[in-house]
Amino acid sequence: MKPIDYSVYTTMTITRRGPADSVLDVQMKAGANGKLPTAGHAGHEELSEIWRDVGKDDSVRCVVLRGEGLGFSGGGDLALVQDMAQDFEVRSRVWREARDLVYNIINCDKPIVSAMHGPAVGAGLVAGLLADISIAAKSAKIVDGHTRLGVAAGDHAAIIWPLLCGMAKSKYHLMLCEPLSGEEAERIGLVSLCVEDKDLLDKAYEVADKLANGSQSAIRWTKYALNNWLRQAGPTFDTSLALEFMGFAGPDVHEGVASLRQRRAPHFG
Repeated sequence: MKPIDYSVYTTMTITRRGPADSVLDVQMKAGANGKLPTAGHAGHEELSEIWRDVGKDDSVRCVVLRGEGLGFSGGGDLALVQDMAQDFEVRSRVWREARDLVYNIINCDKPIVSAMHGPAVGAGLVAGLLADISIAAKSAKIVDGHTRLGVAAGDHAAIIWPLLCGMAKSKYHLMLCEPLSGEEAERIGLVSLCVEDKDLLDKAYEVADKLANGSQSAIRWTKYALNNWLRQAGPTFDTSLALEFMGFAGPDVHEGVASLRQRRAPHFG
């Protein structure tokens, strides 16, 4: 098979490491301000598509996903959100990408390890929590901010949060946008592990190397079987995503965007 050209991904820094360079290190680049990775038009598309290339790349045995700068991910770029609210074609395209992001990660046969530090929000959080092994630093601040924006929590929450931490905790954090520290996320089962910040990458690479050195058929088939729990929840996810994107065509999202730009609490009618 022709080697995958990862240089086409402009919003990520992609390198190889680990046993026989079989671990793909994917770092989401910080935005223009250099603080946090944000998912604009290009970043959202690339984050949804890369898992197909990983699945086709026979030289890759494991992926480590991490963020550059002060945190793991800063959520959707507000310009993208505004375009979605105003343009049906953009909204339709981003809906497809959001759907593909979830299903491409679930169906990627290679194990994925996420290493989350600082803020973890938006499309990056989708990948971070759907990763097979999710590792959070104590500094992690995990927030699903959809209802704060004025849309339903749809991009991944309904398919994975109740399975990881139960319905009561899911409703509390998703309906109220209450943040979780790395320690609290580990305590309720939302992430696999929580470690000191200084140990985050070392632990992620340690886990990735073990996965890369293990029986590939056994590990990949175990992932496939376990992810049938998520595939069974597919109709629930599809509904949540449709309701989220219905919200992008409604009035509340405009107030949500304005409040974020003005750094104030939203006032929904």
